[in-house]
Amino acid sequence: MKFLYIIDYWIPFPTSEYGGVLCVISESDSEVAAVIKNEDSIPQKEGFENLMLKNIQDAEKLPLSGDFESGIISAFIT
Repeated sequence: MKFLYIIDYWIPFPTSEYGGVLCVISESDSEVAAVIKNEDSIPQKEGFENLMLKNIQDAEKLPLSGDFESGIISAFIT
């Protein structure tokens, strides 16, 4: 079963200057982390991984019916 993850991308200052919302389709938290890590258009910083994993775990997860490909479907980043 796949889920729509709605992830708060905000990472507290001074770790990051970026914020926003990511919508990702995935089967698991670890797959979401891999999808985000492999996306060149998503800003990433050293030390970012643990904070982002917490945001993924805390994300709203909505179950999906149907067959959807895993990946980022929407990204709003400031």
